[in-house]
Amino acid sequence: MTQNPFSLIADFDGNIGDLFEVKVEASLPILPLRNMVLFPGVVAPVSVGRESSLMLVKQAVSKGEGAYIAVSCQIDAAVEVPHLDDLYPTGILAKIIRLIELPNHHTTAILQTFGRVAIDPHPTRVNPYLRARVESLEEVIPNEEDPEFSALYETFRETTFKYIKASENLGAEALFAVQNVTNPIFFINFVATNLPFDTEEKALLLEEGDVKKRTFRLLQILQRELQYMQLKHKIQEKTREELDQQQKEYFLQQQIKNIQNELGANEGGEVRELREKSEQLPLPIAVKTMFEKELQKLERTNPHSPDYNVTLTYLETVLSLPWGKYADDNIDLKHAQRTLDRDHFGMEKVKERVLEHLAMMKVRRENKPSIICLYGPPGVGKTSLCRSIAESLGRKYVRVSLGGLHDESEIRGHRRTYIAAMCGRIMKSIIKAENNNPVFVLDEIDKVTGSNFNGDPQSALLELLDPEQNNSFHDNYLDFDYDLSQVFFIATANSLSTIPGPLRDRMELINVEGYLTEEKKEIVRRHLIPNEMKTLNLPYEVKLSPAATEFLIEKYTRESGVRQLEKQIAKLVRKIVLHTQTSADGLPPFSPNTSLKVTDIQNIMGTPPYNRDTYDGNQYAGVVTGLAWTAVGGEILFIESSVSRSKSPRLALTGNLGDVMKESAMLALEYVKSHADTLGLDYRVFDHWNLHVHVPEGATPKDGPSAGITIATSIASVLTQRKVREHIAMTGEITLRGKVLPVGGIKEKILAAKRANITDIILSKENRKDIADIPERYVKGLTFHFVENVDEVWKIALLDEVVSNPIELSVYEEKITKE
Repeated sequence: MTQNPFSLIADFDGNIGDLFEVKVEASLPILPLRNMVLFPGVVAPVSVGRESSLMLVKQAVSKGEGAYIAVSCQIDAAVEVPHLDDLYPTGILAKIIRLIELPNHHTTAILQTFGRVAIDPHPTRVNPYLRARVESLEEVIPNEEDPEFSALYETFRETTFKYIKASENLGAEALFAVQNVTNPIFFINFVATNLPFDTEEKALLLEEGDVKKRTFRLLQILQRELQYMQLKHKIQEKTREELDQQQKEYFLQQQIKNIQNELGANEGGEVRELREKSEQLPLPIAVKTMFEKELQKLERTNPHSPDYNVTLTYLETVLSLPWGKYADDNIDLKHAQRTLDRDHFGMEKVKERVLEHLAMMKVRRENKPSIICLYGPPGVGKTSLCRSIAESLGRKYVRVSLGGLHDESEIRGHRRTYIAAMCGRIMKSIIKAENNNPVFVLDEIDKVTGSNFNGDPQSALLELLDPEQNNSFHDNYLDFDYDLSQVFFIATANSLSTIPGPLRDRMELINVEGYLTEEKKEIVRRHLIPNEMKTLNLPYEVKLSPAATEFLIEKYTRESGVRQLEKQIAKLVRKIVLHTQTSADGLPPFSPNTSLKVTDIQNIMGTPPYNRDTYDGNQYAGVVTGLAWTAVGGEILFIESSVSRSKSPRLALTGNLGDVMKESAMLALEYVKSHADTLGLDYRVFDHWNLHVHVPEGATPKDGPSAGITIATSIASVLTQRKVREHIAMTGEITLRGKVLPVGGIKEKILAAKRANITDIILSKENRKDIADIPERYVKGLTFHFVENVDEVWKIALLDEVVSNPIELSVYEEKITKE
C-alpha cells in the first residue's frame, strides 16, 4: 500500500480527545502501508494494491462503522508479502470511512485514524490477510494553557508555512489546507503525516507518546529540512547564474563562428578532432588547461591566417607525445646474456657490467633513472651494443647523433616566436619511440661543441642527463615540463677529454676497449664473413684460414675496432666475385670449398699497406725492445741509444717524443749516473760523451711513462756495450729512486709481444694482478719477470757478454770502462 500524491483533508470538527478515548485490546486485521506513517486524528487517502489488502478493506467496509483495523508501515517497502516482523511494532488504530473505485481499476480507501496501538509480534492469522492482537497506547496531550507548548506550537506553525512556501513540490493548495487547521494537536499530527520526511524518522515520532516531545523533535526535523531546502535553492540559483553565463558565452561563440563562416572559415572539423583526441589522453591538468586555451585560440583564428597553421602544428605535436604509454620491461638475464653473446664477441667486462645494471633494474623497488656512457675507440661496437641492450629489455631503440651539434635549440627546441619553430631532437625521438621509456642513445656525445653564439649545447645536456632534473625536462617549443625519468639514456664517446666534468659526473662510465687480434679473428669467422655472404647469391663459400685471417687483420688494417676490417672483407669478396664473373672458366681465384690461405689473400688484395715490427735480435748495444699501447692495440717499440765523443756532452732525444716520455729519459739518465758504480762505469764518461736516445718511426707521436725501464736499460747497455738478452721485452715507469711502477694496457702489450716472438717480459711487481685477468691461451709460452726496481731489470735483461766491435768509451787516451 502506498500514499497517493500529496493531498490534505479538512480539519476534524469534533474534540480531539474523543479520538484518543477509543481503547482496544483485541485481535484486529493488520493493514501494511508502504512509505507512509499515519498519526492519530488524521483523515488520509490510501491507495490499495495488494490482493490481501483489498480483501481486508472490503470486509471491513462490509462490517459497517464499528469495524476497526490496525495500520502499520513496512520497514522495507520492497517486501511484497510482509509479515509482522517486516512492520514497525507501533501502529495506529483506524476505520475505513469510504472506498473509492477509480477508472484505472485502482482502489483508494479513506481512513480515519484514532490512537496509537502496540502490535503483538505473533500473528493470530496470516491468511487471507494478517491478524494480530493489538493494545492501545497512552497519549500524553499537553494542557492548552501551557505557555511553553503554546510558544512551541507557534514556532512550529510558522516554520511549517515557511517550509511549504519554499518547497517546489507543495503548492498553494497545501498552504491553504494547513492554514485552515486550527486544532494544535491535529495540526502537529497532520504535518507529521503528510510532509515528505524520512519514513524511519516518522516511525520514531509515532513511538513517542508525549505530544510536546514529539513536537520538539518534529520541529528539529522541519528546521533541518528547511535549511537543506534553502541551501539547495542557493546552489540552484548559483548554478542558474553560471548556466546563464555559459549560455551567453555559447551565444557569442556561435556568433563568432557565423562571422568566420562569412569570412570563409571552415566549420571547425579540425578543432573537434583535436578536442576529441585530447579527451582520450591522460594529460596533466596544467597541460590540459594550456591545450584548451590554445584550442580556443585556434577556433577564433581564420584558417587562412599564418597563425592558424602555427597553432595547429603545435597542438598536433602535443597530442603526438606518448602520454601515459610505457613499454613493459622483460628483464630476463639469461636472454640478455644470449643476446649480447650473439651480437658481440669478447667484451666480457663490458657485458658483465651491462648485466649487472640490468640485474639491479630487476630488483630495484623504484625505477631509478639509468644513465650510462660507453666510451672507447671507433668501431668497437658501442652503438650496436646499445641496440642489443634495447632488444634484451624489450624496449624501443632510438638514437640521436650529437656529432658536430653546435646549437642549443637542437636539444631544447625553438621558441614558438620563431618562424618554422619545432621541438628539439630529444622530444622528436620520444614521439618517434611512441612510449616514455625507450633505450635512448646519445651517440658521439664527445663531439658536441661548447658555448657559442647559438647557446651552450653541453649545458643543455646537463638537465637531460641529471636523474634529479630530467623528470621535468623543459622543451622551449612545447613550453611545459615533460617527464623523461623513465628513459634509459646511454651515451657513447670516443674520448672523455672533450666532455666537461659536470657532464661526466652525471653518467656512469664504462670503458669499451679495442679488440685484440685473436678476438678479431673470431669476429671475422662468426660475424663479418657470414654477414657478407648473406647478401650474395654465390655457388661457393668464402672461407679464410686462421693464418689468412690474421694476415688480413695485421697487414691490411690498423684499428681498434673492426670497421675497416669489415670494409677489407667486403673488398676481398668484391674482387673474388669480379674475378669469377670475368674469368673464362667462371671459377674463383682459389680452390672452391677450401679456405683462403695467406698467399691467396696477398694475390687477391695486393701489397699489404701495413707491417708489424718484428724482433731485431741483440747484436747491437743500446737497442732494447719495449711494449706500447696504442688506440689500435699493442705494439712493440724499439729504444735505440748511441754515444759520441764531445767536449760539451748533452742528452739528445729524437723520435717525436712527448713531454712525459722526455722526462722518463731524463730520469733514466740520472739514475744511470747515480748508479755508475753498479754498472762498472767511471763517472767521468758523462763529461766527455754525448748520449742520443731515439725511438724509430719519427712521424708517429709517442708519449707516456711506460718506456721508463726500457730507456734506462738502453742507456745502460750502450754505456757498458753489453748485450741485451734475446727475445725479451719490457714496460714500466721509473722514479728517480729507481722504483718500477705499474702501467696499463697489459693485455694488448702482451699480445703484441707474443706476435713478435718475444718469450720473456719484464713488468712491475704490481702488474701481477693484471696477468691473472688474461685468458690462459694469451699468455701461454711467455715467461714473466716481476721486478720492483731498475737494478733487478738490469740483472735480468743485461748479459755479461759484450757486443761485437764494442765502442771503447775513454777520456783522452785512458779507457774508462773498468776491468
